[in-house]
Amino acid sequence: MKQALVIGCVALLAGCGGGGDKRLPPGAVPIASGPISNACMASDRKARSHRLCGCIQAAADQTLSRSEQRRAVTFYSDPHRAQEIRQSDRPADERFWLAYKAYGEYAERLCR
Repeated sequence: MKQALVIGCVALLAGCGGGGDKRLPPGAVPIASGPISNACMASDRKARSHRLCGCIQAAADQTLSRSEQRRAVTFYSDPHRAQEIRQSDRPADERFWLAYKAYGEYAERLCR
């Protein structure tokens, strides 16, 4: 009886298959919600849209930590803050700027 139960459980779990292929079809743009998407939609930028802001958030989710995302959100209300961080000599600011720059490059490729 135990053996049949174990075999049944294994068969059931094996049938789950792990969710399949989650890649997007060619040309599809990922969309996510989060702090950067919200700040993007609340901004006065003419090019903002749910599609673009959601894609930018998806890129952030893949490249920035939550704390880095919170820091990046401040750039929407205070763009000069980005310039201050970029020019800062503080090691933490330099690390953040490298991550933010990589995020921006990735978002540009992903969200075209």
